[in-house]
Amino acid sequence: MVDVHLRGIVKRFGRTIALRGIDLDVEDGEFVVLLGPSGCGKTTTLRIIAGLEKPTKGKVIFGNRDVTYLPPRERNISMVFQSYAVWPHMKVYDNIAFPLKIKKVPKEEIDRKVKWAAELLQISDLLDRYPHQLSGGQRQRVAVARAIVVEPQVLLMDEPLSNLDALLRVKMRSELKKLQRRIKVTTIYVTHDQVEAMTMGDRIAVMRNGKIMQIGTPTEIYHKPANIFVAGFIGSPQMNFIDVTVSEEADGLTLVSEDFKIKLPPDIAEIVKQYMGKTLVMGIRPEHIYPEGFVPSNVKRTARINGVVDFVEALGSDTIIHLNTGSRIIVVKASGTYNTNIGEELTIELDLDKIHIFRKDTEEAIL
Repeated sequence: MVDVHLRGIVKRFGRTIALRGIDLDVEDGEFVVLLGPSGCGKTTTLRIIAGLEKPTKGKVIFGNRDVTYLPPRERNISMVFQSYAVWPHMKVYDNIAFPLKIKKVPKEEIDRKVKWAAELLQISDLLDRYPHQLSGGQRQRVAVARAIVVEPQVLLMDEPLSNLDALLRVKMRSELKKLQRRIKVTTIYVTHDQVEAMTMGDRIAVMRNGKIMQIGTPTEIYHKPANIFVAGFIGSPQMNFIDVTVSEEADGLTLVSEDFKIKLPPDIAEIVKQYMGKTLVMGIRPEHIYPEGFVPSNVKRTARINGVVDFVEALGSDTIIHLNTGSRIIVVKASGTYNTNIGEELTIELDLDKIHIFRKDTEEAIL
């Protein structure tokens, strides 16, 4: 196993700039997820790490070795793709053994390693079957087994679960993470699915337009987003964003929107006072807003907002309320046992210790 370092990676395809200076450090044995929307550059980054693409500028370093221009076969990496990429004319055993045969590994060692990988992926009873006799989840296990059988220094995965149905994806997420912990291989995983990223990654690199917008643990990304993009991309339903102006009133600093005012506690007021008279963006997640009278006992500071229920999504475990405050809709994630109806007047309470404040111009977080 090795650590992986990207230094100033730029990639151009003609006039299109796919990557705009990527710096990334992945520690030995770490599971790092590249997360972002389609076209953000995450797969291009993975392909450059694999050696399938050459960077226009920058370096790729494995441990202390510069591998920027080495071909994939000299990097000791394995890659699992979105498509299962298993050979239909070969049995499962031969699919898994194939990369070892290419390396002319002795037959006895091939047999030992294939059985080891098959046991880890719980497919030992499938070794004599052909791919067409397997389910999608079983074929993906074969692809993963083939990737780990060579005991790579770095394991790269490009949306490997996206072709599976929802229930199987949940199961495979946990199994892949447990597998990675057992074999302790440095892993870089690409996905556009935030739930996948949050549940699997030791750290997440959120990408947009060829740049890394923030890298941190799932907890850091969720609770301390660096900017509006990260705040909006992580979390479901999406964070509420409201334009507010910082105003000084008789009882202290206040955030003023078109429909309501929020008096700020002294500690938050101290942070935003330098933006007096300026427009900022306040963000708050739907799960940190509560119908009046349903505020948990551990929430100490709240602000009330009045509105009319515009739409209700009853999801069983949660009730998603769309509240019209006059000029905007605020989304509230309430308990599944909470009942309300469209057209009903409702007062909600915002947890002031969970609000985020961003600059309007740069979109960077200031709180």
